[in-house]
Amino acid sequence: MTFEYELSVPTTASPADVWALWSDIGSWHAWDPAVERVAMEGHFAEGAAGTMSLVGGIEAPFVLEIVEPGARFLDRLTIGDLVIRIDHQVSATDGGAEVLVRTTVEGPGADDIGPMVTGDTPRALEALTGMAEKSS
Repeated sequence: MTFEYELSVPTTASPADVWALWSDIGSWHAWDPAVERVAMEGHFAEGAAGTMSLVGGIEAPFVLEIVEPGARFLDRLTIGDLVIRIDHQVSATDGGAEVLVRTTVEGPGADDIGPMVTGDTPRALEALTGMAEKSS
């Protein structure tokens, strides 16, 4: 079973300002309401792994599967039999950037769990772009 979700939002921030927040795992809790804390071994690069502590006491191991500095990263979380991939992309536009987040949930119950996983995405992107705009 697979669930897919995608959301794209414009911002007046530059791609570099968005990337600065994405690549700083210590800031994730400040803009993503589902995240309490993130710990990662090594640098923000492909293959780096860590643990994400989510609201509700959920601990999820994650791996950065793709990292294209300044443009894109894809992280994979594993929670029991579920695999959650979140693809984050930012691209320049006239006067700012376009931020795209694409989430795929695979495994038993994905259609039921997916909406819960992605429910905070609009608020997370609003907070992320707001913080990025303030720093630009």
